[in-house]
Amino acid sequence: MQRHPPAQGQPAISATAIKERAINYQQVVKWTVYTLLLLNWALYIREDWLNAQHTLRNGGGLLDWTGAFGTSLDEAAWFGLLALWELETYALSERAWTRFVRGLFVAIRGVCYVFLAHTVFAWGSTWVELRNLQPSDEIAHVCELEGTGISFTRNLDYTLIDEVNCAGLAVGPDLFFVDNSAVTDQAGLALERRSAWFDLQDAVTWLLVMFTIEIGIWLQERNITGGALLLVSQLGKAFYAVLFLDAAYWAWMGHWLYTWDQLLWICGFWAIEFNLKEWREANEGAKLAKQAGQAKPPGRAHQKGEQESSAWDKIPADSP
Repeated sequence: MQRHPPAQGQPAISATAIKERAINYQQVVKWTVYTLLLLNWALYIREDWLNAQHTLRNGGGLLDWTGAFGTSLDEAAWFGLLALWELETYALSERAWTRFVRGLFVAIRGVCYVFLAHTVFAWGSTWVELRNLQPSDEIAHVCELEGTGISFTRNLDYTLIDEVNCAGLAVGPDLFFVDNSAVTDQAGLALERRSAWFDLQDAVTWLLVMFTIEIGIWLQERNITGGALLLVSQLGKAFYAVLFLDAAYWAWMGHWLYTWDQLLWICGFWAIEFNLKEWREANEGAKLAKQAGQAKPPGRAHQKGEQESSAWDKIPADSP
C-alpha cells in the first residue's frame, strides 16, 4: 500500500533512483574521508618538522632524517597504496587495465612497500635501542645541559633546556639520551618505550590488514569468489580491533591527532573493503546470470566494464 502517493503530474521515485542516490552518498562519505586524510598528512609533516628541530638540532645521517620524518613517509606510502586500491577496485574499467597500467601499478606498489618496510624497521630499531638504553654517566643534572641545544622530552613532547626551565623538567637523578639532541628521565623513558612498542605493533598490524586487502584484490581479478584464500581475506577484518585499541591508547596518552588519524585510516580502508564487496557481488551476479543463460561480462566493480556516468548524473532529473 502506498502511504504517500505522488502529486498529480509527478512520477513516483523508482527503486533504481533510490539505490543510485544511496551510492552517491557513499561516494561523498568516501571522498570526505580521503580529503581529511590529506589534511592530516599536512599536519603530520608539520609535526615531524617541528620535532626535527629538536631531534636533529645537532645533525644526523640519512637514516636519522628518514626516521625523524618516518610518520610523514609512512603516510605517503599509504596514500600511494590507497590510490592504487581505489583505481583497481572502483575507478578503472576493464579496457583501461592494460599491460602498461598493470606494470606501472606493480612499480608503484614496490616503492610503497619499501617505505612501509622502512617504517617497521625504524620503529623496530627505536624500540630495541630504547630497551637497551642506559643512564648517562656524564650528566648528573639536567641543568648541566642548559645552552647546549639539548631538549628534554616526555610523552613525545620536546622542550629546549634553558636556565629558566631546567630545574623543573626531570624527576630523579637518572637521565637518558633518547637521541643525540634529546634527553628524558626514568618516567619519560618508560613512556618512550611503551609508545615505541605501540608504534611498532601498529605498523605491523596495518601491514597485515594491507595483505588481506591485497589478497582480496588478487582473488577478484581472477573472479574467485570462494575458497581458503577468501576466508583468510575476510578473517583479516579481525585486525581492525587491534587498530581501534591503538587509537584508544593514543587518546589515553593525549595525542588526539594520532587517534583521529587512526580512525580516519580505518574508515579509508573500510571504503576499499566496500569497493571489494561490490566488486565481489558483481562477479557473483555475473556467474548467476551466466548460469541462467543470460551471460553478461563481469566488471571490476559495480560500474567496471561499462562506460557509465557518475552517480550524480544518474539520478533522474524529475526526481525530487
